[in-house]
Amino acid sequence: MAKKLDTKDFRYDGKQKLNIKKVATKIKDLYDDKEDYAAQLEDYRNTMDELQSKMYAHGRYGLLVIFQAMDAAGKDGTIKHVLSGVNPVGVKIRSFKRPSENELNHDYLWRHLVQMSERGAITIFNRSQYEEVLVVRVHPEILTNYQKIPKELTEDLDKVWEHRLKDTASFEKYLYRNGIRTVKFFLNVSQKEQGKRLIERIEDPSKSWKFEEGDVKERAFWPQYMEAYEDAINATASDKAPWYVVPADDKKNMRLIIGHILIEELQKMEMDYPETTSERQATLQKLIATIQEQDHSL
Repeated sequence: MAKKLDTKDFRYDGKQKLNIKKVATKIKDLYDDKEDYAAQLEDYRNTMDELQSKMYAHGRYGLLVIFQAMDAAGKDGTIKHVLSGVNPVGVKIRSFKRPSENELNHDYLWRHLVQMSERGAITIFNRSQYEEVLVVRVHPEILTNYQKIPKELTEDLDKVWEHRLKDTASFEKYLYRNGIRTVKFFLNVSQKEQGKRLIERIEDPSKSWKFEEGDVKERAFWPQYMEAYEDAINATASDKAPWYVVPADDKKNMRLIIGHILIEELQKMEMDYPETTSERQATLQKLIATIQEQDHSL
């Protein structure tokens, strides 16, 4: 019998502190078999597509979905599988890699703000502004050698991370006050499972061509990354912009959890299709008559 899903098990909204060592990377299966998994995921896709269509027509809300994780946790596959049934007009996927020279000439939030979609859309950030308190924190030489910030503002690195987390939390409040909701996912994969997946990548010709030595070297900093994730989540989790720490050792479970959460977040929005006036209804009826006349003349 599959485990019943309660998204509160994974939600962090500032009411409790995350201890990353105590949260699971794997839970009991939420599906009975492959067929049950496929059926659940398809239901989620259909429901999400309906809700997104309503959001698009309503035109007042937007949803920012942030995916953060260690390499090979399954960000790309999750985005592909969970959102593949949603009308692409209403879903914008933004992937953030190393900042370009132009992006480094701006503040670190700039490149993320300009990639926000219009109201009515779901915007997916595959990695995000949180990299500035994760990768950059683990490798502070990125800050001091490449980011063009005055030296006196980087002398106390602890203050840098503290200020960036406060700025990020304020950014999310700003988005909420403008009708853009934010939901953040940390895909919590174990180091052992990640190692297994990295080896599978190396052995797969379709994936090994893009594999970089740095992907393996970063594993040596696992404890530092976990500390950085824990601090970031605890500093920015709120009721208006919650974090969900999702067990990621089983990809099917992970996708079902995320699909369920996205539906819950969309359902919280007070939205509906625009009401039509009697004049508009009369116009539509005339258009129907015109179409029927056109078809009758064929």
